[in-house]
Amino acid sequence: MNAGVVTVRETFDVPLAGLTTLRLGGPAKRVVEATTEDELIGLVRDRDERGEPVLVVGGGSNLVVGDAGFDGTVVRVATRGIDVDASASCDSDALAACGGVLLTAAAGEPWDELVAYTVENEWPGVEALSGIPGLVGATPMQNVGAYGQEVAQTVWTVRTYDRQDRRVRTFANADCRFAYRDSRFKGSERYVILSVSYQLREGNLGRPVAYAELARRLGITAGERAPLADVRAAVLALRTGKGMVLDAADHDTWSAGSFFTNPVLTEAQAGALPEEAPRWPAGDGLVKSSAGWLIEHAGFGRGYDGGRSDVSLSTKHTLALTNRGEASTADLVGLAREVRDGVRAAFGVELTPEPTLVGCAL
Repeated sequence: MNAGVVTVRETFDVPLAGLTTLRLGGPAKRVVEATTEDELIGLVRDRDERGEPVLVVGGGSNLVVGDAGFDGTVVRVATRGIDVDASASCDSDALAACGGVLLTAAAGEPWDELVAYTVENEWPGVEALSGIPGLVGATPMQNVGAYGQEVAQTVWTVRTYDRQDRRVRTFANADCRFAYRDSRFKGSERYVILSVSYQLREGNLGRPVAYAELARRLGITAGERAPLADVRAAVLALRTGKGMVLDAADHDTWSAGSFFTNPVLTEAQAGALPEEAPRWPAGDGLVKSSAGWLIEHAGFGRGYDGGRSDVSLSTKHTLALTNRGEASTADLVGLAREVRDGVRAAFGVELTPEPTLVGCAL
């Protein structure tokens, strides 16, 4: 592969607010866009050789950028391309979603468009992940999940550029270190994700529905299956009702999605919670609870702003922190800090932010 230095158009002092779904963030020193894999590798490699800070940005849906911006080069991932191998096969012990279709998508492909494509072609496996904003490259990074599915169930390989070894590396599912909203790629600047391959089944019924709320919406019992198109429509309706489908006219969607992950607790920690607090087994003697429930029962209801005029919790969903139009990142971080500290004081549980924070911290 020829991934040498490439010449692309640069723009300077670009407000990063325009590149994130929160619509927050100060200016970047420069912004360049990579439309091919060679450009993406070449741009990152060139800046690394110069010793210049690099921030790789996709859809900006899981990113909180400080008001001071980023003093370096922002590389926007705009690569496109989908390849389908219908003769693929795999070891079902290695990947739960073993089937006959291997779908490979460039990192810059819009995620929801890819989900729609799999539903239209009757390839189940990611239908419950409909409506999630952002690009394909972000999905393995934080092991994107919703409504009982996560991409760890279907990711076959992740192809990356290793900035440390300066070479392309491909990781099999088992080597991605997937965990709840986590992977070997999250929190690390070492790897630039180039493309992701997903192993999908064939058929018009989705995977067994594992999430009770989704099952109720579909009129089925948890564990049963429903047509792919019905699952996608139900998920989109649920997400829309929670302000989790992007809409420029709805400030509840000016967010980074769920701001905090559901806490994974020891049995002793879970036992100290009120009896009515949600609990789910999380393996190895651990228990998962609901961040949304903890936030609400610590006194932070929907629309809570703590006296701030430009940020608040979503009026539809307590897990989302929203920009009401003229906010600063400092405003948002202040609200997040208040919520985190309030949950800790009420329940002794430390909530962890889900989005990546650049130039700011709780």
